Amino acid sequence: MCQNPEKMINLMKKTRIVRSKESITLVGSGQIGPEDLDLALIRTKLAVAADGGAASLLEIGRTPDAVIGDFDSLDSDHKDQIPLDRLFPISEQNSTDFDKALRSVEAPLVIGVGFLGGRLDHQLAALNVLVRRQDQPCILIGESEIIFHAPPQISVSMAPRDVVSLFPLQRVSGQSRGLEWPIDGLVMEPNGAVGTSNRALGSVELRMDGPGLLVMFPRAMLDQVMQALLSGPSGRWPAHAE
Repeated sequence: MCQNPEKMINLMKKTRIVRSKESITLVGSGQIGPEDLDLALIRTKLAVAADGGAASLLEIGRTPDAVIGDFDSLDSDHKDQIPLDRLFPISEQNSTDFDKALRSVEAPLVIGVGFLGGRLDHQLAALNVLVRRQDQPCILIGESEIIFHAPPQISVSMAPRDVVSLFPLQRVSGQSRGLEWPIDGLVMEPNGAVGTSNRALGSVELRMDGPGLLVMFPRAMLDQVMQALLSGPSGRWPAHAE
């Protein structure tokens, strides 16, 4: 369901433009691999574009269900192919298009493509948004990995020796099962201890004491992570105070 965009040039930060009871795909204008879109679209019904990400959808014959952003990277040729009632411009310049889009959708899970790879500053900004929008579960698909913000708890079946990388964007701690190097008793922070290049012994379980931890799994784990994030026990963090 999308709200009517008429006179919505300066949408408030808490406005939800798209609400869905099922997972949605969110497409950015960054680097997109040849299989990335298919990987996301076959698992969702709705496809939302963050600004110029609309071009990638149109090029495969898919009209975005909504386009959200400041429209500085959506050229007129592509814009003219999209019905007006699917265009949702947000003119403020204090946030990225990924932030504008993610805070404007409400769904059990968002699968994001076109936000990893390419410029490093864009990737760092996207990871920042994953943590800031902690109330909206989202998985970003990269070239060889998927990245998501750790929920209060999560359990995923993995193969022994699968790489599990944990990186904090703020001070955070928790407990683990199934990791070669457990995180119990470890306080992680951006300028301190991190948990990259860990390995699974089998099924991996994380229980976090608070938000702020990014989790990186092999790309092949997408379905397992989706299932885990959509299950009741994983839970959600409350919205970050603005």
